[in-house]
Amino acid sequence: SVVLPCEPAEELVAEWVRRCDGVMLTGGDDVEPRLYCDALTPALARTVQGVDRKRDALELLLVKEILRQRKPLLAICRGHQLLNVALGGTLIVDIPRQLPQALDHRRLDRKDKIVHEVTLTPDSLLAKVTGSRTLGVNSSHHQADDRVAKPLRVTAVSPDGVIEAMEWKPAAGSRRPFLLAVQFHPERLFERHAEHFALFRQFTRACAAKRK
Repeated sequence: SVVLPCEPAEELVAEWVRRCDGVMLTGGDDVEPRLYCDALTPALARTVQGVDRKRDALELLLVKEILRQRKPLLAICRGHQLLNVALGGTLIVDIPRQLPQALDHRRLDRKDKIVHEVTLTPDSLLAKVTGSRTLGVNSSHHQADDRVAKPLRVTAVSPDGVIEAMEWKPAAGSRRPFLLAVQFHPERLFERHAEHFALFRQFTRACAAKRK
């Protein structure tokens, strides 16, 4: 595995991606709101945390290059949101303020515990990999996807309707590279929950196939 330095230079990013069999976008702080909306109310602006414009720039370049080189992509939490923004989607800036009837999705006290279930789209990659119609997940985010980018489809939702996973939309006659974006953190659950380990197993298989 390789951890890429935070250097948003197109030629470097292209070379890094070329050397990798697949790429994982990890969790982290909030995406710069100006990348997906024109203005925020002062109350919403105060909820935005830890914006790193250099990281945003790097990961936007990464998404572009990953898709250009048709490499497998697994996007987790912030990575899930960044992917949506990179492809033209938008985000809910703060779930408690914009969706006051929603579940508490910021369960930082139970980062490595199942806190709620999500419903999976039956024919989705996520459903096939986990072998189930539902999946127990952890939850440590205060933002979520709002308008979904056109190339993507929602493949998991929580009971309150918050988007929990996305994949490519089906495309007739077109075989797209592996792409799975999840709002939860399978890396904190895989040791005790086989269905979360299965996500990484499927990703590494896609990477091995790309190498061949």
